[in-house]
Amino acid sequence: MAARGHVQDPNDRRLRPIYDYLDNGNNKMAIQQADKLLKKHKDLHCAKVLKAIGLQRTGKQDEAFTLAQEVATLEPTDDNSLQALTILYREMHRPELVTKLYEAAVKKVPLSEEYHSHLFMAYARVGEYKKMQQAGMALYKIVPKNPYYFWSVMSLVMQAISAQDEKLAQTMYLPLAERMVEKMVREEKIEAEAEVQLYFMILERLGKCVEALDVIRGPLGEKLTSELQSRENKCMMLYQRLQRWPECNSLAHKLLLKNPDDWQFYPCYFDSLFHLMDDSWTPPEEGEHCVEGSVHYTVAEVVRFVEERIKGEDSKESRPLRGPYLARLELIHRLREKGCPEESQLGEPLELMLQFFGKFGDKPCCITDLKLYLHLLSPDQHIQFINRLGEAVPLGEGGEEGFAFPEDTKALQRHLCVCQLSRALGLHHALDTDGKLRLITELKAHYHHGLQFGKTSLKTELQFSDMYCLMAAHVYIDLWKENGESNMVLQCLGLLQEGLSHSPSNAQFKLLLLLLYCHLGAFEPVVDLYSSLDAKHVQHDTIGYLLTRYAESLGQFAAASQSCNFSLRFFHSNQKDTSEYIIQAYKYGAFEKIPEFIALRSRLNQSLHFAQVRTERMLLDLFLEADIVLSLEESVKAMGLSPEEDDIPWDSIRDNRDLTVFTSWDPKDRHLTEEHRRLSLEEESVWLRIRSLTLRLLASLALLGHTPSQQNSEMANENGLDQTLQTAAQIAEKHTQYPFLGPPSTRLAPALSSGSCQCQVAALQLSVHLQELETLGLDESSELQTQICNGFKSLVVQLQEILNKCKGDLLEMKDSRLKTWPSLLEIHVFFVETVCIVFWMASYCAKVLRPLKASLQKKKKKKKDTNTPAVVCGFQEFTGSLQELLAQALEHIKGQETGMTALKLASFTLEGHTQEGSFIKAAMDKVQSSYLRSLQEVGDLLKKRAETLKNLKI
Repeated sequence: MAARGHVQDPNDRRLRPIYDYLDNGNNKMAIQQADKLLKKHKDLHCAKVLKAIGLQRTGKQDEAFTLAQEVATLEPTDDNSLQALTILYREMHRPELVTKLYEAAVKKVPLSEEYHSHLFMAYARVGEYKKMQQAGMALYKIVPKNPYYFWSVMSLVMQAISAQDEKLAQTMYLPLAERMVEKMVREEKIEAEAEVQLYFMILERLGKCVEALDVIRGPLGEKLTSELQSRENKCMMLYQRLQRWPECNSLAHKLLLKNPDDWQFYPCYFDSLFHLMDDSWTPPEEGEHCVEGSVHYTVAEVVRFVEERIKGEDSKESRPLRGPYLARLELIHRLREKGCPEESQLGEPLELMLQFFGKFGDKPCCITDLKLYLHLLSPDQHIQFINRLGEAVPLGEGGEEGFAFPEDTKALQRHLCVCQLSRALGLHHALDTDGKLRLITELKAHYHHGLQFGKTSLKTELQFSDMYCLMAAHVYIDLWKENGESNMVLQCLGLLQEGLSHSPSNAQFKLLLLLLYCHLGAFEPVVDLYSSLDAKHVQHDTIGYLLTRYAESLGQFAAASQSCNFSLRFFHSNQKDTSEYIIQAYKYGAFEKIPEFIALRSRLNQSLHFAQVRTERMLLDLFLEADIVLSLEESVKAMGLSPEEDDIPWDSIRDNRDLTVFTSWDPKDRHLTEEHRRLSLEEESVWLRIRSLTLRLLASLALLGHTPSQQNSEMANENGLDQTLQTAAQIAEKHTQYPFLGPPSTRLAPALSSGSCQCQVAALQLSVHLQELETLGLDESSELQTQICNGFKSLVVQLQEILNKCKGDLLEMKDSRLKTWPSLLEIHVFFVETVCIVFWMASYCAKVLRPLKASLQKKKKKKKDTNTPAVVCGFQEFTGSLQELLAQALEHIKGQETGMTALKLASFTLEGHTQEGSFIKAAMDKVQSSYLRSLQEVGDLLKKRAETLKNLKI
């Protein structure tokens, strides 16, 4: 709420208590106080609006809206009422009403700077760029201040950006914006950096790079002072776009002379060299090489330049900079790619990398630097390289376990870097099982030894030796993936839980634990792990998939609902938040940020994750509540679901997942490839299409019989689902294996192999036959009745087959080793989902048959006919079979729960220290507890379905 300052008039004093109540969240008292005030002062419009805000916040939206409209129709011009109505409409998510409010205010008070600027911002909230342009100019005419003029110019640029017709943008909006700015330039009225930035943005979008360059290098460019090297960076970008390689080269080496550690200019420097060589460029006979000065156009000059930078660093008494040493490796890489013999002049990569390690090995960035250039080593140099690095690490005397440990954190960082490089070269993966187990023992010993250096660390700080723990976990995962032993993954969980006890803020430990628990089918511990990551803003889109992919499929329906809400809350607030960012950017003249905010909004609206979460949330609500809390029809109406409308932007859907969120030191052949990303997006999109079509088919099932055109849309959707399932089957046949730390597979393959999708389609198809039956009646439809009865029998057989695939123990103990079967949990969930869909079809069937049976009985009484129609007998048999099937499923789940509760996990042989054993035991308990929770939630839902089935009589 707006805080009230010093008292300006009696009304402010009277309204103050209502503001205070609203600010403190005491909405009921605010309403009461407003009522009291309105009894004495009927014309105090603001009190009425404040009462409406109180009503809105107590859930009485309709009353609030009516009150607000009473005031709005009076077209108020007092600041209090306008501000209060603005707040109310924003809370109602009706920003378009604010524009009407200020349009009226501006008409009544045409010279008010404040109301004009509020009107401009109101248009900005709803993206009315044309009206923003007009409002900006109107404001400038009243108060000729530069910012207002440039608001209008920026609104023209926004019309260009948002125009569907690119030609219109290039021939009308942008040239007009350019002319408006040029007018200010001619009149020498340009004052602020933001205005120059906007001029640059217009010229750049028009492709007028030469003109933009003149602006940057001219007197206007001197205003670009807010960012370091702003002018140079812009010049470099324009030179590259204009392919002016001599200027590019000259500017880059000038900037590198100033700061040899500024990495962004080394690639520009090297790129320009090879372009000059390809173009056989030679300098002019007289004068400067180019406007920026001399050009290095031969490899020899560039090699000399890099070597000079290195000499400069070597001769320094202070610590050298990394840039020149990395530039040498980068140049070798580029010369090798081009097949240039001069590569040998720079030295042997192995020796240069050893030298780099000698200088920077104690920095955590050393691994990321050197990892980029490991391909410069030949395979037979790998072991020699690691051995030579090992010799350069100062370690103390050998301890009890036969390992020598570093004596300080710098030596620890060097040793850690060697271990990381060994893994990046594939040396860890090449070891046999015993070798890997020895490596784990060594890494754990180094981890435990390194903890002494972080005894005084804060809880929010990471331990110096955390990476040893993470790497040991990766080696455990290698063993688990190779041998399929759950023992390995449980020890890995124990190790990571121990790591987290020493480093409670380590996000990598949490992420890996989260992934491992999900792979084991235990979702319960994941919720706390994810919330402790404290994901911020856009991370709900980039890493939210780690949570939402598994929640429902592992039977944790309550947690799935919660995690979907978590993500949806962010996406829904994004619209409102982005509008506020845009308004702030206008206010502070950060024009170049406005297109970025628009792009962010668009990126989030088109997010694959957003579409998935919305669809899964609605399906989940139906599975949990439809025909239990409300009827399917009421549930569908409450969600505003329409069978015909599909608001997923299929053509522009974006995969915003961060698939590199996990730290990894795997060699290049094990990295996530672009092909993996493409296949994953394809699989995710097809699964989303199946779920979206299923949702819309359920909506049409709920509304069957209400509209005559329904059958056509039902059939169209049905065919759409059939085609999508065929595509899905082709994808599933590929059996694409992603890297363990890459994207998770969708539920698509198990949905098809369990028979769940096929059974759901059969149930939905049957509802179409039932509609035909409703049209024909029971007398004229013996063939159709036989077809429907066969459909009933087929559904029971299919459900029985899915249930049979659920059989087997989720947890079992073999030779004192624990084995988990998480895939069984997923089939349990598919069984529940399919049962729900079959029930809705049965419920619709009962609706159709009741009136048909009643009218037939009347006719039979007259004819004294006692034969029961086949479809009625078939339906009664069908519901009886479903009851038996559910009883069987509940018996199976009860057996699973009993067996799992009786399982004594303590008998599992724990290796290593007792402390380590206690962490492993805790992890196993979490898995067991999670499985029991999943079984309980699946069982509870089936019980509720069994109850509704009892009422399904005709």
